[in-house]
Amino acid sequence: MNVAVAKTGNGRAVSDLFASAEGRLPGSPAVIAARREAFETYERLGLPHRRIEEWKYTDLRALVGEVLPLAAAPDAAALKRAGDAVKAHAIAGARKLVLVDGVFVADLSDVKALVSEVGLKTLRETLEKDAALLKTVSTDAVIELNAAMATDGVVLSIADGAQLSAPIQIIHVAMAASVSAFTRSQLAVGNGARATIIESFVAAGAKAYQVSDAVIVTIGDNADVAHIRLLDDAPDAVNITSQFVTVGANTKVNFFNMTTGAAVSRLQGFITLAGEGSELAINGVNLLKKTEHGDTTLVVDHAVPNCVSREIFRAVIDDRAHSVFQGRIIVRPDAQKTDGKMMTRALLLSDEAEADNKPELEIFADDVSCGHGATAGALDDSLLFYLKARGLPEKQAQALLIQAFVGEAIEQIADDGLREHVIGIAERWLERRS
Repeated sequence: MNVAVAKTGNGRAVSDLFASAEGRLPGSPAVIAARREAFETYERLGLPHRRIEEWKYTDLRALVGEVLPLAAAPDAAALKRAGDAVKAHAIAGARKLVLVDGVFVADLSDVKALVSEVGLKTLRETLEKDAALLKTVSTDAVIELNAAMATDGVVLSIADGAQLSAPIQIIHVAMAASVSAFTRSQLAVGNGARATIIESFVAAGAKAYQVSDAVIVTIGDNADVAHIRLLDDAPDAVNITSQFVTVGANTKVNFFNMTTGAAVSRLQGFITLAGEGSELAINGVNLLKKTEHGDTTLVVDHAVPNCVSREIFRAVIDDRAHSVFQGRIIVRPDAQKTDGKMMTRALLLSDEAEADNKPELEIFADDVSCGHGATAGALDDSLLFYLKARGLPEKQAQALLIQAFVGEAIEQIADDGLREHVIGIAERWLERRS
């Protein structure tokens, strides 16, 4: 994760970055004290590396070598270019919230339309009064560094029983080169509410930048939430995102992630099923090429009885790219009648492509139905031969098979328009490969 990578020989650079940025970071005196404490914890823990089990496949010391300065607030010219990027990546019908180089920009956001249905604040506003958003249940060095450096974000509250009339799209736009941006957001969904949240990470000409994002989500009882994350950062960018999700009773949550950019990316999710009778679906697709490194690490904690979780992940890996999937399902002693399943498959398109799959079960209850599986392999030669024999060029035949391979994960998106949008992203990735 961006600046977190420094402690290999650039530990001083990280310290200098915090000292130089401290005056620009929002917050009351209590918040500033919490930031300092978080940074001290980061220094004590050290940078994640391969000797730390959860990071053994994503060694930040080796993958990212320098600390980048915190991005400055975007100027008028940058905001104009960001507006063009927002138009290009906005999803039809969605209401936008835009962060440019880690700073919320109201003029590019649909604030008026949103505040009629949801409570909306910025992280900057929230931290002037309360440091609670800087605290998370799970932590590691990169999470603590995010807490120390978080500049802005959105704080959304959806009332009990609210049925949002349109999806909310949070668009992170990178404008400046060779800088870092730290964002932290919160989403609180009330009992019986229904909402669709989309997060998009895009670049508008920026190169070699670093993104650290944290999202804290609490979902009440009898709710229905879809959360879609689309990462299309610049090919030489770094993106490390940490998500913390707590789910109430009798609630449905459908999460989907697609990664099609960034030199180094990691999505780490910590999801707790805290209320009985809930259903959780987590699905994702990594489309990686060249030397890209994409890591999905998930911990699903069944803390109560009678919940269902399903995880379906697909990775398509070309050239010398590297995909990582680490999934852990924890079943607590009282979580009887848990039904948890996890399946990850990797498709290797070259001899140098690499996939590491590590599914795990930690079961402390005896009346459960849990399972996991992982596979990795190449395209089926017999199917390729069949398609080419019917006149399809090899690349087109491969594209059809790849689309079918990732389709099972994408089909889990319930909204027809969003599903077609994601299919379009996959198709464009395949076209660029041709």
